[in-house]
Amino acid sequence: MTLKERLESELKLLERELKIDLPKEIKKAAAMGDLRENAEYQTALERQRFLQGRIGQIKQKLSEISLMRFDQVSKTAIGLGSLFKVIDTEEDREHQFEIVMDGMADATKGMISISSPLARGFLNKKVGDEVSITVPSGRKTYEIIELKTVHERQRTGP
Repeated sequence: MTLKERLESELKLLERELKIDLPKEIKKAAAMGDLRENAEYQTALERQRFLQGRIGQIKQKLSEISLMRFDQVSKTAIGLGSLFKVIDTEEDREHQFEIVMDGMADATKGMISISSPLARGFLNKKVGDEVSITVPSGRKTYEIIELKTVHERQRTGP
């Protein structure tokens, strides 16, 4: 699933919650009485504010994506949207990374922001390249063992 598809899917879920599920919760909580001391009501309002903010962020990212020129992203080297595997040469451990737009990073899923030092170290590298990158714990050396560019992922899926 491409970044755009993931964002569109998340947007659809959040908008459904905001427009259908949350109003029911707010109405139910409001029926419980004094709204100033009603924890369920306050929680529902906080969730509503969160959803509105997140929906705004997603719409902004989708707008940025629509303006991007993916034809200018490399078809043979690591770039935005690339999914790739590396071997940490010191620890002999395999890692998988995906280069994503700023604000979409999730280290637990291997999604690294294009502006991060780690991603910048991998940009424009190819399978077989060895990359040495300074990380908070020191210097790491990786060998790139597999790569799917954004173009390949659009054709074949993740």
